[in-house]
Amino acid sequence: MPDVSTAHHWGFAIFLLGVLGLCAFMLGVSSLLGSKAWGRSKNEPFESGIVPTGGARLRFSAKFYLVAMLFVIFDVEALYLFAWAVSVRESGWAGLIEATVFIAILLAGLVYLWRVGALDWAPTSRRERQAKLKQ
Repeated sequence: MPDVSTAHHWGFAIFLLGVLGLCAFMLGVSSLLGSKAWGRSKNEPFESGIVPTGGARLRFSAKFYLVAMLFVIFDVEALYLFAWAVSVRESGWAGLIEATVFIAILLAGLVYLWRVGALDWAPTSRRERQAKLKQ
């Protein structure tokens, strides 16, 4: 039995050496072939060919982070439902009921977020104008 384990470790060691060698090769070639000239345009960030204006420190709205967190939460739901879909025959009716309850809870959460206004990106002035037009 020690022979199989040793062979497995040797294979993994050769793989790691290959990966490290490839990384060292790529870094070495890029440092040898890369440009060493420094200039004003070399130190500026490249933004799709557009000359940058203003500072790099911009404030994002808290709504951006809120929507990002909500996306992650509702995206993880897809992972659970995919796992359920793979084992739907084994889980039977109990699995179907559990998945239905899970989807209902997430749907209730989505409706709550919608009613609270967490998904509304419009500025308050535009929302007020639209509310006046509806009345």
